[in-house]
Amino acid sequence: MTRGQLAARTGCHAETVRYYEQIGLLAPPPRSAGGHRVYGERDERRLRFVLRGRELGFGIDELRELLSLVDRRVVTCEEVRRTALVHLEEVRRRIADLRRMERTLAATAARCRGGNVPECPILDVLSGSGPDPGERGAPAAGPRASRGDRAGLAARPGPRRPPADRAARRAGRTGRDS
Repeated sequence: MTRGQLAARTGCHAETVRYYEQIGLLAPPPRSAGGHRVYGERDERRLRFVLRGRELGFGIDELRELLSLVDRRVVTCEEVRRTALVHLEEVRRRIADLRRMERTLAATAARCRGGNVPECPILDVLSGSGPDPGERGAPAAGPRASRGDRAGLAARPGPRRPPADRAARRAGRTGRDS
């Protein structure tokens, strides 16, 4: 099968297949007499493994480690279990971070009266001058910023979009497409 066919069968883009080949998660496939890449069932199984691992949040290096265990063919369940448990701890840490962020955003939004007033608890928290209501028992982070102090925040550039976001925008794709 071709790269496009492999991508279609696994539900990813051909560029994803190419990327995984470039970084060594997929071996370069043999070529036909005409020079075309020819992928087989083994390539499909490996790509599905990588894609599923990414869905579960495994990083490239973690997948590389798991694939090396599989490739050695002397893998023990204990080796795989250790890698999975390390990853599980990272997932639990991220969940705790997300729960803290949720508490902060919910409490901050609840304090906001809306309307046309110069005081905004959401901007205060974002600027670091208001209390972080999501942190249990957290003291205020200093004096409240005046409206003028917050106005200076708009002049600072925001974080740059990751390259993948820019590439997706150029290609006419959005986050809703994936």
